[in-house]
Amino acid sequence: MLGYSEMREVLLWAQTTGAANVHFVYWDSLAPGIRHRTAGAMTTSADAYTTKQIADRVEPGKVYSYEVMVNGQRVSRPYPLRFQTQALWQWRGDPPNFRIALGSCTYVNEPVYDRPGTPYGGGLEIFGTIGRMRPDAMLWLGDNVYLREADWYTRTGILARYTHSRGIPELQPLLASTHHYATWDDHDFGPNNSDRSWVHKDKSLEAFKLFWGNPTYGVGGKPGITTMFQWGDVEFFLLDGRYFRSPNDRNESGKRTLLGAHQLEWIIDALTASSAPFKIVALGGQAMSPAAEFENFATYPEERQALIDAITAEKIPGVLFVSGDRHLTELTRLEREGTYPLYDITISPLSAGGFTNGKANAASVPGTLVTQRNFALLDFSGPRTDRSMKISVHDTAGALLWTRTITARELR
Repeated sequence: MLGYSEMREVLLWAQTTGAANVHFVYWDSLAPGIRHRTAGAMTTSADAYTTKQIADRVEPGKVYSYEVMVNGQRVSRPYPLRFQTQALWQWRGDPPNFRIALGSCTYVNEPVYDRPGTPYGGGLEIFGTIGRMRPDAMLWLGDNVYLREADWYTRTGILARYTHSRGIPELQPLLASTHHYATWDDHDFGPNNSDRSWVHKDKSLEAFKLFWGNPTYGVGGKPGITTMFQWGDVEFFLLDGRYFRSPNDRNESGKRTLLGAHQLEWIIDALTASSAPFKIVALGGQAMSPAAEFENFATYPEERQALIDAITAEKIPGVLFVSGDRHLTELTRLEREGTYPLYDITISPLSAGGFTNGKANAASVPGTLVTQRNFALLDFSGPRTDRSMKISVHDTAGALLWTRTITARELR
């Protein structure tokens, strides 16, 4: 799997089926005669036989091919192995056009551990469809695995669930040639609707770090998975909606929190400091829907309003949200008096079941509700002073379900 991509280094990830010496060999696709290798590492059972290695003999704006070497032997794969470095465009021209895939809620059936009855997961061919769309990167919006009853209470179970879900053949081509970033939600954090009280949250955090290649985990010395990354001229802020979250049913008027005070202050600071034309904030659950149900941010009204008020008071342009969790897709447009609306692009599910019940989202944009399995693409294009973002939502086979374009000018 590919993790983060930057101009001077790229993170590469692999998992073996037992202890093995692993390294990567890589080369500029236009100059295959000059090859480099990563430092290499021995995979161990303590780390679920995973390894993260850095390709640091790279230059900006290039495409590289690579090979995985296990115990000195090349591992053959029937699909392309390639990664890219980000372009050095600043002060040199317009930012590049690029494409980001979005999705959430990946349920992979394993009958011995699934609930009896009709399988909840399916449609795994969606991952091949996403890969054929050739996104530059994919942002996973939570519930990226579904921990089961047998998994929750042990490190062994959590690592086994990640290993089973990550190992499906339908996923391998997408993992191997698209850069991946992720946030989480309740099902890859712990039991359904889990929160800061979850006693094994440190085990879940450890597993997340082992199986994802984000650039950092947590901010300001606090634990959790909060981070940010940039692609081209766009900045993505990945929030942790679980590690600091008050229990849903704890009634602390004015004190209930989803993000926690430290993370809330960080995201306001980070958005204020950003000069990106689009500042995309990712959260596992719906952020801007006013429907206070299930685990939407609206069920924590004081903190949600504090974030909205800060974006308004600081006059921060270009902010929009992306979210998962709801087993449905829709575009929310939350109006604000005297300034631009806040959009929330909810994309769900990838391979879990769909959902149609619940309160109507009064801010949902007509024609954007989807209840079947789907994913989204965000295409960023245009000159530096007039950037646009095209949202396109596709079904499992890739058919277009709806599309909208939002320009940076609209978010000022």
